[in-house]
Amino acid sequence: MPEPRFDAARVLGERVREIRTALGLSQETVGDLADMHWTNIGKIERGQANPSFSTLVRLAGVLGVDPGDLVRGIKPDQLGVRSHVVTARELVEERKRRARGV
Repeated sequence: MPEPRFDAARVLGERVREIRTALGLSQETVGDLADMHWTNIGKIERGQANPSFSTLVRLAGVLGVDPGDLVRGIKPDQLGVRSHVVTARELVEERKRRARGV
């Protein structure tokens, strides 16, 4: 079985599975309710899919949770290799600092 794409996907998938099983629902039922194929639910739960925003919102609705609950606490470094290591806020602050000649 393939490994999760990245840690964030694994965390998201665990949350979806935990909520689904606590509700006593099958992947097939959640897929039907979310208008998705049940195999996609399985891929999300295994961390092998990168669901779109609309998919996350649909899943959250079906599971009866806020979409933010599915992604809460997931950090950018959990997405794997990043090409940038500076946040937008840090960039703006550095530009201001340089403009002041500090």
